[in-house]
Amino acid sequence: MEVTPLLPEGRQVVQSYRDDGFTIAGERHQGSVLVLPDRTIAWPVTRFDEVTEEALEPLLSAPQPPEVLVLGSGSGFRMIDPRLRQRLRARGVVVECMATPAACRTFNVLLVEDRKVAAALITIGS
Repeated sequence: MEVTPLLPEGRQVVQSYRDDGFTIAGERHQGSVLVLPDRTIAWPVTRFDEVTEEALEPLLSAPQPPEVLVLGSGSGFRMIDPRLRQRLRARGVVVECMATPAACRTFNVLLVEDRKVAAALITIGS
């Protein structure tokens, strides 16, 4: 029995992460990234304290904005400011914070489930 999920062509599955970047859908990305189901965008954020509503705007203003944002906080777990969480919630986005390795796995699972998900991934070397 085949248990490998079938993904539509072009889905941005996170295949690996390293200290300095990610491999997503077969393409190597240096530095932090924003990942939507259909594309990956370079993200100039290098530290968790740089995560702001403005920094997340490329995801929030996407033609199909996410309902769930998986935020990879680097090598360790960090929580976003409750005021930012509330502002994102007011825009219809639930934020799940976790260390970047867990965020990569969680994004992939939600992607396979065809959820409206995006990921904001800070490199683990940051």
